[in-house]
Amino acid sequence: MPEKFGAPERAALTVLMLENRPVRNTELGDQVKLTKPGREKLNKAGFIQTDETVKPMVHEITNEGIAWCLQDLVKGELPPRSTSHARVTFGLLKKFILHHEACGTLIDVIRSRDLESLIRSTYEELATEPQDWIRLARIRPRLNGAEKGEVDATLVKMMKTGTVHLAPESNTKVLTAEDHAAALRVGSEDLHLVAMEES
Repeated sequence: MPEKFGAPERAALTVLMLENRPVRNTELGDQVKLTKPGREKLNKAGFIQTDETVKPMVHEITNEGIAWCLQDLVKGELPPRSTSHARVTFGLLKKFILHHEACGTLIDVIRSRDLESLIRSTYEELATEPQDWIRLARIRPRLNGAEKGEVDATLVKMMKTGTVHLAPESNTKVLTAEDHAAALRVGSEDLHLVAMEES
């Protein structure tokens, strides 16, 4: 049986596993109340890593935390007085987990990310300040081999939100072959740069 943690710690692990990215403490607090002793307990167990050098602090689940969380879902108990729908859903979730565990694909399923999230996190890694203009040629190679057409469609969708901005490089003399290949064509214009507002 997995080590016992209280409901707030279990909920925090589940939220961090579902987010699959570094999560600000304030953002985590919108969904679950993780106390300082609970946070310290999870860090000591090696299930999360908390970066306290930034404000607000940031939490990220480890592979060990994911493994514990999944075992807790498979072997853990539902809260008393759970509805029949919750019991059936929990049973289905257990089957899903056990199937992927048997196939050796469980961590891949949990660690996979949708393309938009991957583009955003790559942008955040490369940007040195908010709304920094980053070349698409620097972003595309970091997208796990995603097809250019799929990335283009996702960028256009993101642009329509009004929080993602794409622009051409005004000084065309600085463009490399990589810049030309990575450009997003919209109408008759090639866009080489992207800037994102904080989401």
